[in-house]
Amino acid sequence: MGGRRLVIRGQGLYYLLTGLWPIVSMSSFEAVTGPKADDWLVHMVGLLAMAVGIALLVGASHRMVSRETVLLSCSAALAFIVIDSVYALRGTISRVYLGDAAVEAVILLIVLLSRGRRRGRA
Repeated sequence: MGGRRLVIRGQGLYYLLTGLWPIVSMSSFEAVTGPKADDWLVHMVGLLAMAVGIALLVGASHRMVSRETVLLSCSAALAFIVIDSVYALRGTISRVYLGDAAVEAVILLIVLLSRGRRRGRA
């Protein structure tokens, strides 16, 4: 399995699990990330993260990762990096989100720097 495919598969699993976490246990999620004003919004972001995670897992299950899957991987990682960084640095959300931004940055860099398999190559 190629490096890009493996990282996107890991990203999909990461999104699936982190998205599921506040839905399964909002109290433990808030214990780590801080109190939230709107549970419904946290649940919506969790469900969206799960949807993206499932799409990434399906996309990474193919022998060749499509451009669409790479685009979803990179754009989702970038979205999390921006939101996590801006709002954590402003003090709106807990600085623990900077850890997620770092994970997302590593994912983004690996996906961008790794080469997918091309047709005709072994």
